Order: sequence, then structure tokens, then C-alpha cells
Amino acid sequence: MGHDLTAAAGMAQLHGILRALAWDHTGPPGTVVDRLDDAMPAITTVPMATLVLARVEGHPHTGPWTLRWTSAGHPPPLLLTPGGHAHYLEAGQGLVLGAPVGTGEGRPNATQPLPPGSTLLLYTDGLIEIPGSDLGTGLDRLRRLALTLAHASLDTLCDQLLARMPPGSTDDVALLALRLPTP
Repeated sequence: MGHDLTAAAGMAQLHGILRALAWDHTGPPGTVVDRLDDAMPAITTVPMATLVLARVEGHPHTGPWTLRWTSAGHPPPLLLTPGGHAHYLEAGQGLVLGAPVGTGEGRPNATQPLPPGSTLLLYTDGLIEIPGSDLGTGLDRLRRLALTLAHASLDTLCDQLLARMPPGSTDDVALLALRLPTP
């Protein structure tokens, strides 16, 4: 959280720690993020952060594919299916990193089958925050726009989503798109 050089350095620290934890642990994504949350106050100065940790499982070329993920206060992934549907994957939502959980329960995990030819979008909140509007409006706008561009190449899809952002946003934007092959 934050938009300055200190925040960027803190995110780089968390990124490195998360990579090491994910490499070392093959369990559910929520368990990896729980470990990051426990380590954060001891080895970083980052008070809070959001993230999605997602893993696509399956044969790289033939599938079937499954998405396993957890979210720590981050906007939900958007799944575009070849049948012309776009829906947010809202399961797996949990509190931001650094927020006191206190329940003794681990972070939530979610699982979603990914059909051949589907496109998965992961993005930061800068893509959906519209000055003077609520997040629901920004989410709806992204879903509608992504659906109209669903059949475009990934490069065109990403370029057009970024080009059609409403003016006035001051937040950073990151966008990651994955399209699964068709048999």
C-alpha cells in the first residue's frame, strides 16, 4: 500500500519473500500467504499490502487446467470464457496482509476449472478505480470492456484495456493476462 519509492521497495521485499515461500511450499496458496503474513513484521517494514497468489495446474499444452488461488484484499481475477461470458472469481477473498486475523483459521483457498480457450485477467486496483466513482462501477466497466475484446489477441486485449482507462486515475496499473490453448 502506498505509491512512493518506499512502498515500491517494500513490495519488492514482499515479492522476493513470497517467491521463496511459494517455491519451498507446494501446499495451497492460502498456506503460503499465511506464512508471508507471519514473516512480514519480522523481516520487512511493510505494514499492509494486498496480493493474489494464483497457480494454474494441468498439462501445459492439453489441460485440463485448474486455477488455485487466494486473495489478500486484492481485486478478484476476471475469467473470460470462449462462450462469451465474463465473471469475477470472488471466492478465496481474505483480509489484506498485515491485518490482524485472530480467528486461528488460515486464509481461504479457491479452485476454478479453466476451460480451453479461456482468458484469465489479473490486475491491480488502478485499472478499476475511477475517480468520483465506486469500485463496483469500475469492476463492471472492466468486465464489459474485456468481454468486447475477448476474441482479440492478448497483446491487443491488454493494450486496449490500458488505453481505454478513464482519465484522472493516479494509481499504478499492472495487468497480467493468460490465455489457455484450445485443443
